[in-house]
Amino acid sequence: MLDLGTSFLASVERDPGALAIVDGTMRLTYAEWLPRIVALAKGLTDLGLRPGDRVLTLLQNRWENATLHWACQFAGLVVTPLNWRAKGDEIDYALEDSEARILVYEPVSSDAVSASPRAQEAIRLPVEDGNGGTSLAGLMTGDGAAFEPRASAQDWSLMLYTSGTTSRPKGVPRRHHAERAGALAHVAQNLYRHGERTLGVMPLYHTMGVRSLLATSLIGGTFVCLPRFDVEGALRAIEENGITNLYLVPTLYHDIVHHPSFSPGRVRSVTKLGFAGASMTDGLMRRLGESFQPELFVNHYGSSEVYTFTIDQKAPEKPGSAGRAGINQMVRVVKLGERDASRRAAPREEGEIAVLLKGDESFEGYWKRPEADAKAIRDGWYFTGDTGFLDEDGDLFVTGRTDDMIITGGENVSPVEIESCLSLHPCVDEVAVVGLPDERWGKVVTAFVKRSGMVDEAELDEHCKRSGLANFRRPRAYIFVNAIPKSPVGKLLRRLLVAGEYEPETPAATRAAS
Repeated sequence: MLDLGTSFLASVERDPGALAIVDGTMRLTYAEWLPRIVALAKGLTDLGLRPGDRVLTLLQNRWENATLHWACQFAGLVVTPLNWRAKGDEIDYALEDSEARILVYEPVSSDAVSASPRAQEAIRLPVEDGNGGTSLAGLMTGDGAAFEPRASAQDWSLMLYTSGTTSRPKGVPRRHHAERAGALAHVAQNLYRHGERTLGVMPLYHTMGVRSLLATSLIGGTFVCLPRFDVEGALRAIEENGITNLYLVPTLYHDIVHHPSFSPGRVRSVTKLGFAGASMTDGLMRRLGESFQPELFVNHYGSSEVYTFTIDQKAPEKPGSAGRAGINQMVRVVKLGERDASRRAAPREEGEIAVLLKGDESFEGYWKRPEADAKAIRDGWYFTGDTGFLDEDGDLFVTGRTDDMIITGGENVSPVEIESCLSLHPCVDEVAVVGLPDERWGKVVTAFVKRSGMVDEAELDEHCKRSGLANFRRPRAYIFVNAIPKSPVGKLLRRLLVAGEYEPETPAATRAAS
């Protein structure tokens, strides 16, 4: 398998005049972009960086970030991206844990960098330096014409950090061959054509953003940067650049189709929809199908550790299904509490989802975290921590996290089924279901609802009954809120609801809903 630097060179030779990257008014073909990339690769090595060194980044989805990603592949450096919103202590932790020698950042992160003691000990490289010092932009203007890729397919390419909901984030190092295999699979499983144009809005510190960037290069496609998500900016970028495919988390799709300025005409160039990162409710899936009428609607289920678990290319035909194993993967549902992947759950029996680590897209273990490896990796299988079941057709349904399972009165209740049911009510904008402590039941099923119209607990309970939701799964309490808490990439943060960290619906919001 090719290393990623050589892979990019092959793309340049194949499609030199194709539009490669767009950022506002900045537009570069593959042939025009390559000199910037290799100049930056040479500039980084001139700063003393050597193959295998980690490069910590605090950058939004700007074209300089994409350029840096490719430059690191050429130079054999390991891109280690961090959320650009990270605080000083989070930067300290990442620098110490990753042993990164350099920190690349932009103005929006300057205060956090200044608040990080460890950042003062590292090489600090701003995107631009108004005082004439060394900068990322400056390095890109150098001469790197003679620079050749210095990595092999077996070298490290990327180290993502997991979100760390209950402990410190874990580094997930991935090799060039795994990254390229994931990109090739992404092209195949999403049926991307030559020259597709994708909206580069999923952050490049997230596996979905990286996959979009790499996959686009393989097809001579265009990566249209959207540094920070806002609906109007996204709609404008789709219209002006003829975006043909979207690969987003459900939250962003929700925000797009519910925005006052959205209309099907503004997204008529989009022929393919893909989503990952979280389950999509039946209500949102139906709304997207009606609004976009896509040729292809893909549910992609995976993780930073093993990019693809399963794929469903006809997501609306079986709502809730994550489909079957991707082309580089095998998947099992293992009985809850078992550590042996051969102890499979029966059809419709809920268990923990495990995936094979022999696949080309897989990681090999966490960075300096043997205890995490011992918990997640067992006899060549990666235990995901997700719960789910296989139906009679062999299709996988993901029901939540093992930590999210609600045990109420001795029954196991998964939040996802309840959320999908409630999402179909016309007055429910968003919903999240958790178990809150209860002296009698252990946990009581509680629905947090953001309303779009006037509806009360009694009506929602009747809706659940009419929908056929089993009695023990029906919420016993409803809490109306102004917003459902989510991570920066749109993942639902149930732990904040359990901890009481939410905004109860204000009287103004109640009046608006009515």
